Amino acid sequence: MKKIVKKVLNYIKDEYKFLIFCSIILFLGLFHLPYNLYVGGGIISLEKRLEVENAYEQKGSINISYVRSLSATIPTYLLSYIFNWEREDIESIKVDSHDNSQAIWEREKLFLQEANDNAIISAYRLAGEDIKINKELLKILYIVEGSDTDLEIGDTLLSIDDINITQYEDLQEIIKNKNIGDKINIKYLRDNQEKQGYAVVQEIANEKKAGFYLMKLFDYDVNKKVTLKFNNREGGSSAGFMVSLAIYNQLTKFDITKGRKIVGTGTIDNEGQVGSIGGVKYKLSGAVSGNADLFFVPEENYEEALQAKKEKKYDITIVPVKTLEEAVEYLKR
Repeated sequence: MKKIVKKVLNYIKDEYKFLIFCSIILFLGLFHLPYNLYVGGGIISLEKRLEVENAYEQKGSINISYVRSLSATIPTYLLSYIFNWEREDIESIKVDSHDNSQAIWEREKLFLQEANDNAIISAYRLAGEDIKINKELLKILYIVEGSDTDLEIGDTLLSIDDINITQYEDLQEIIKNKNIGDKINIKYLRDNQEKQGYAVVQEIANEKKAGFYLMKLFDYDVNKKVTLKFNNREGGSSAGFMVSLAIYNQLTKFDITKGRKIVGTGTIDNEGQVGSIGGVKYKLSGAVSGNADLFFVPEENYEEALQAKKEKKYDITIVPVKTLEEAVEYLKR
């Protein structure tokens, strides 16, 4: 009997140690640190992301490069020092101290929408296709900490005190004639429904402000319908340039790919200007692992990309660009 009791006690003791060990492992794996880790890149063919009505065929492919990121746990944070992953303090990407991950993500989706609008406008204009800008859409990009308003990120401004808002200057003109502490009545769209809200005028950086900042999107019509298919897990503006290049190629008879696998990154504005991005060495890594023939990079990121190519001994052509038109001309040559 004593032997049986001893075996049971030893089993319980060992089981207890095992449970403690499992609990520690579970804690280490589930407890998140306030960092994002950038661990590498990949590519996505834009044939999967866009569709242009009556598009011309292409023999090669135009691709976006992206960065893989992880939410840091204790094990992955320690691994970041071994594998030289980049660490980004989440606090550094907050606009205000009260920002949370949901607010940050809502902005990333707005940046994607802005990039897509700019990509379509710049591509259609360069291709000589008809595009009509009907109006600007002013979206709430973020709310200043401590503001007195019931607006939320993503709301679309319609009017203030019954005055229609069609451009950013309209808002500035109205606020200029208000006093600090005045309450303004705001009509806005949220989830495609008109709503009534308010904001109190306050002083920010020695200027009168409504307590929120805006982003400009567009309502437009095109003669050839374009459909963009990004999923809910994708955001940001760094794919804009390559999206515009892919749209342009589907709109024009001359195939600028010439059978090549073209990868790149960069923002785009509605005038076709290419802007800088972050994480270029990871996006270059994605292009190399995807067997790209060349990699387009914004001119501001060119030296950084060259340095990464040299360090990793990559065999790939890196092409710096300032504009969409410049990239098209390079590919034609």
